[in-house]
Amino acid sequence: MYFAYGERELSYLRQKDKRLGAVIDRIGQIDRAVDPNLFSSVVHHIIGQQISTKAQATIWQRIQDTLGEVHAETILKAGVPQLQALGMTFRKAEYITDFAEKVHTGAFDLNAVECMNDEDAIRALSSLKGIGVWTAEMILLFCLQRPDIFSYDDLAIRRGLRMVYHHREIDRERFERYRRRFSPYGSVASLYLWAVAGGAIPEMQDYKPKNGG
Repeated sequence: MYFAYGERELSYLRQKDKRLGAVIDRIGQIDRAVDPNLFSSVVHHIIGQQISTKAQATIWQRIQDTLGEVHAETILKAGVPQLQALGMTFRKAEYITDFAEKVHTGAFDLNAVECMNDEDAIRALSSLKGIGVWTAEMILLFCLQRPDIFSYDDLAIRRGLRMVYHHREIDRERFERYRRRFSPYGSVASLYLWAVAGGAIPEMQDYKPKNGG
């Protein structure tokens, strides 16, 4: 299952910004996998923090192989030691079991989060141990498929902006101008800026000064 978008979003972004429009036309459709299950998405994102995508995929596969379905009861049954044995740190195992306990007891209502607006959903998710604002934003994009997620805390998005628009740096004020320009389809803009930052258009370079200024 991929993040759902189509010609309506692309036409809007092309109309709003010629440079982004050229990037869209050059790269074409982007298929980014989504996980529509909010519980497993939170677990997946906690696992993935500060490790490579490959390491995250390996640990996630082990969890699925060991637990079968990833939900509150199977996580609690496994407990911290077994989760650790699957390759994650003690702290991450603690965060995940704490989250599972909150869901199991009803202290954290997943269904309520799905019905919240973006701001409230980010606030609710980032109240969990191990979930910051950036991770909450990624969950909104890659699980709930919210259409207007454009994260200042995402270094790759800022790199993509520098590359497309030839900026030396992207401060908060400049970032907000782009956010307003791309709204209400910031999530689709994010997909293309990630692709640019990852080298999808080889001749595009990062204009950030070499001293990191």
